[in-house]
Amino acid sequence: MKIEVLGTGCTTCNTVEAIVKEAVAKSGINAEVKKVSNRLDIAKTGVKMTPAVIIDGQIKLVGKIPEIEDVLGWLRESTQ
Repeated sequence: MKIEVLGTGCTTCNTVEAIVKEAVAKSGINAEVKKVSNRLDIAKTGVKMTPAVIIDGQIKLVGKIPEIEDVLGWLRESTQ
């Protein structure tokens, strides 16, 4: 599973990255979490606002901080 956390390095983006990593650790799912901070790379995804979370090419979150339960749900959905 490939998870991308899009953000330019602001506190909110860093918080989202930490939540995603914690959820991956709790879930036991084998996933690669990649931080994407380059503005051109972010623009290529079509996302207009950060932070954002993309799991296996699907945009799951844009512009807010998720609850860890939300991320765990996305991880479960992506493994089915």
